[in-house]
Amino acid sequence: MEEEIPVVICAAAGRMGAAIAAISSIYSNTEANVLFYIVGLKTTIPHIRKWIENSKLKEIKFKVVEFNPMVLKGKIRQDASRPELLQPLNFVRFYLPLLIQKHEKVIYLDDDIIVQGDIQELYDTKLAPGHAAAFSDDCDLPSTHEMVRSVGMQNTYMGFLDYRKQAIRDLGISPSTCSFNPGVIVANMTEWKHQRITKQLEKWMQRNVEENLYSSTLGGGVATSPMLIVFHGKYSTINPMWHIRHLGWSPDTHYSEHFLQEAKLLHWNGRYKPWDYPSVHTDLWEHWFIPDPSGKFKLTRPDS
Repeated sequence: MEEEIPVVICAAAGRMGAAIAAISSIYSNTEANVLFYIVGLKTTIPHIRKWIENSKLKEIKFKVVEFNPMVLKGKIRQDASRPELLQPLNFVRFYLPLLIQKHEKVIYLDDDIIVQGDIQELYDTKLAPGHAAAFSDDCDLPSTHEMVRSVGMQNTYMGFLDYRKQAIRDLGISPSTCSFNPGVIVANMTEWKHQRITKQLEKWMQRNVEENLYSSTLGGGVATSPMLIVFHGKYSTINPMWHIRHLGWSPDTHYSEHFLQEAKLLHWNGRYKPWDYPSVHTDLWEHWFIPDPSGKFKLTRPDS
């Protein structure tokens, strides 16, 4: 029996088509034995199940997992600037071992991605001994650097943590340290449990509620900051072509077509999502999208 590759993706209300396109792109580009863990809230689960079972995705192997937002009680500081970053499902990546039991190695993917390579390759990412996860560094892609500078994007710890706060300064992490993006994670569950990563992340969430140590207005999402603290200096890296990101950062910045074809995974992080308008490189995303048989989810297009 070939090894199962567990892939965790969240299906969130209002943007469920994102998970569908992501799953469709992964499934279409691999021969590997992928098992999709589709995580949702109680209210959204019937919709995603119907969508899969009534489309060409009915061939996939999947499990639907309900995430109970009560685990987050008292751990999230309300922030009005980008409320979408406070969605409970944003924090699913903190709780991987609770949602997935029998696997040693797991891939977690944000929903606003599509995969153009063979997911087996990402799964084969080597994690150094003692590392619970691998991420893609924010300073590792020469061709994105110009873009990062042009739209004033954050790629260091200073963009995510408030260095005026003593608790942050006490960490002894230089503010110019390169950050990483936790939208694509290859994780080792044994190490994760052994190092009690979930407990550590929760501790920093709680401290932030009390002391406001980081804020999503600084540029990073609320789920990124605690991960930057907990994993500082203790993570392996993913091949940069497996996380070409910032496609959702601005409706005016474009990558070269050649570069996008070479990319193994594309990520529309930022405000401008490919199922909405305006956004860039939507054709690459829409190629994998499967319309909602129930008609509830619709793409927003200039002529719609």
